[in-house]
Amino acid sequence: MAHAFSPSDLSRIIEMAWEDRTPFEAIERLYGLNQPQLIRLMRAELKGGSFRLWRARTNGRATKHLALRSPEISRAYAPGQYKPR
Repeated sequence: MAHAFSPSDLSRIIEMAWEDRTPFEAIERLYGLNQPQLIRLMRAELKGGSFRLWRARTNGRATKHLALRSPEISRAYAPGQYKPR
C-alpha cells in the first residue's frame, strides 16, 4: 500500500469504516483509499475475527455506498452520535 498514515489518521479511517452511515466514498475523498484499498487496510489492521465481523456488517449495506443510499440521507452520522457527555 502506497499510503503512509499517521496513527491518528489510521485510527480515524478505521473508525469511519466501522460507522454505518459513513460511505466508502467519504473515506476515499478524505484519505484517498478506494474500497478495495480500504478492505486491504482493514484486513492488515484488524484481528481476523474483527475483520470478518466488519466485512459481514458492511457487505451490501446501503448506507456504506452512496449509489445505494437513499437521497434523503445527507449526513454521515446520526444526530445524537457526537453529543458531549
